[in-house]
Amino acid sequence: MLPEPFEDSRRLTGSNLYFDGTGAALETLRGLQFDNSVLSKWRQNVQIARNALDWHDDTLVLRRHRTGVSLAFTAPADQLYTATEVNEWAWWSALMLSFSHREKEEPERFHAPGHAAIWDEASALQTLRAAAKAEARPALIALMRVTREHHLPFLADDDEVTLGEGTGSRSWFVDELPTPEAVPWKDLHAIPTALVTGSNGKTTTVRLLAAMTRAHGWRTAHSCTDGVYFEGNALEAGDFSGPTGARTALRQSQAQAAILETARGGMLRRGLAITHANAAIVTNIAADHFGEYGIHDLDDLASAKLVVARAIDSDGLLVLNADDPVLVRQSASLACPLGWFALDFDLPLLVARRAAGRPTSGVRDGRLLLSLGNTLHDLGQVAAMPLTLGGRAAYNIANIAGAALTATALGIPADTISATLARFGQSQADNPGRLQHWQFGALDVFVDYAHNPDGLHGLLDAVDAKGRTGRLAIVLGHAGNREDADLRAVAAVAATAHPDLVMLKDIAGYERGRAAGEIAAIMRAQLLADGVPADAITTCLDEVEAARVPLAWARDGDLLVLPIHEMEAREQVTALLDQMAAVGWRTGDALPPR
Repeated sequence: MLPEPFEDSRRLTGSNLYFDGTGAALETLRGLQFDNSVLSKWRQNVQIARNALDWHDDTLVLRRHRTGVSLAFTAPADQLYTATEVNEWAWWSALMLSFSHREKEEPERFHAPGHAAIWDEASALQTLRAAAKAEARPALIALMRVTREHHLPFLADDDEVTLGEGTGSRSWFVDELPTPEAVPWKDLHAIPTALVTGSNGKTTTVRLLAAMTRAHGWRTAHSCTDGVYFEGNALEAGDFSGPTGARTALRQSQAQAAILETARGGMLRRGLAITHANAAIVTNIAADHFGEYGIHDLDDLASAKLVVARAIDSDGLLVLNADDPVLVRQSASLACPLGWFALDFDLPLLVARRAAGRPTSGVRDGRLLLSLGNTLHDLGQVAAMPLTLGGRAAYNIANIAGAALTATALGIPADTISATLARFGQSQADNPGRLQHWQFGALDVFVDYAHNPDGLHGLLDAVDAKGRTGRLAIVLGHAGNREDADLRAVAAVAATAHPDLVMLKDIAGYERGRAAGEIAAIMRAQLLADGVPADAITTCLDEVEAARVPLAWARDGDLLVLPIHEMEAREQVTALLDQMAAVGWRTGDALPPR
């Protein structure tokens, strides 16, 4: 059998880029040649299969983009594996129009056993009917329908179904579902929930909002790229910024509130885990992750992240960054209530929104202000808020302004927000891996997560890398699922700071199809092209060792900028720095053994 003529086929288990609800999506293979007749045949094939399977929804989306077409359609929530089979059969069968004469005579050589036969429609439909019958769960669909009639959350995956959220939830295995009559409906309810997305600042914003809800007295679950947490204690470790993390957080039976990082990848692969949230925030849109799932520019990326708007109804609030022109432009098509934040409280857009009675937040005369209706709240001096690094970390000032506005939509009072901002960030444990700072005499060391050009640029500005008096060392690396241009762009930002030492690394577990050292080689070439001397560039693929080398190299007055991405590596590096601080380490001393 030849390679499949698509890059990705996936189940959409919630509202997504293409439509509200569940279904299937497929990305055509890059470089595959076909004409409009093939796309028309795909549409026809999908409808034939739907009729055969008695699927009544007729929503179908064909989204053209730079490297191909996204093909998506709605399907019943209990038959999504079958839906992917339908999509793949419909596409394979449509492509037969462009096969050679010999291929049309021998189509079975493209067939994999157990899948719908592309050369025989009757046989294919028989296979698809059998798959749908085996997968169908009428009891689940009935329970979902009644749950929605009660206006309650419904969370489901392959193993478990949950009605309600947090303290108002009950869960059952999918093979042991109760009848609607047996459900204790009066005990079920939703909990205050916020979705957090954007290119940069998501995890910081999640942690800050979780601190605010805890300060308000709510026992809080949150999910992010580091894991799932309840009351600040880890339940699961790893990247849980997708639907699995959201469901895990919402299923915590003692949770009274939930803050859910909602990354682009999860929304594109599976869709949203929930249908309703009290609030959502899009922190910003920056160049990152181009080339995946038909996302090729900032507008594509904004559309993907604005899927969170589908969870916001007339009683909720979607919080957007007024300093981001892409979000401002795309907001015109949004129907849900909007709140706006910016670095400048008197930005014309914010002034206009306040005049219309809409909530806003931003900075005026060095103080963070929050406007709600006719009430203006002063949340404090920005430079005194630990997260702002004395007012120098502009991106964290934006994160703070956005989080403050989002918190109000959850019902958090302004004085609780202000008190949280005054202390959050004082402890290294508040925001691990994000703008953490250690001082060893006259040596400054920063650990951060900066992972794209905008993030690294903001970090270098915050630590005044270009205004330093001593030398600068930077650790540089990236995940492998970026285009070469994205990798070069990060290296180019690093080069603008004229570093004296660049440590190029791999990120263990994030090579994603790249060979060992491939990312470092691409970045090295860009650094050399931008004038960084060859003797200032060192490759050390181990992320922890790449951080240890600058520490051994450093002398008083130097600045070390250490973006560490893999969670275990970060824990090792920060533990090392804590140990060095505890023993009074100074430049020139031997490092503690690894």
